[in-house]
Amino acid sequence: MKSKVIKTGKEYDEACERIYELMHSSNSPVEPDSKEGEELELLSLLVEQYERDNYKIEAPDPVEAIKFRMEQMDLKQVDVAPLFGGKTRVSEVLNRKRPLTLKMITLLNSYLGIPFESLIVEDRKMTLDKNKKDTLLKNPTIREYLQKTKNKRAII
Repeated sequence: MKSKVIKTGKEYDEACERIYELMHSSNSPVEPDSKEGEELELLSLLVEQYERDNYKIEAPDPVEAIKFRMEQMDLKQVDVAPLFGGKTRVSEVLNRKRPLTLKMITLLNSYLGIPFESLIVEDRKMTLDKNKKDTLLKNPTIREYLQKTKNKRAII
């Protein structure tokens, strides 16, 4: 198979099929420096890039991430209450009546291993008022950074 940048779903499927063929073509593992090994590595990189571009994985909802981790570790609310500041607070957070604090996020990461990316999500309601935003955007360094990163929400 001739390797090239994957641009369509059909090309993606063909590349995945070829990877499967290469991995299951013999009883012995594919040697990294062999012709098949080189092809397998290249196809894997191309497939990974296509998936990264076309199948974005959104960060989970923080509350769902906490509940999932609690389930994985077979924990009850009372078990994690110290991380939240008490039984009432853990209940309020898990029922979405109270937001996570920075301290809670840090403790959940440290003691339960929940990634920060899963606990911190962009809050669309959190914005600067127009005067503060205009003042901030007058600074050329900040304005150029936002334009370079194409952060439309912050620029608008």
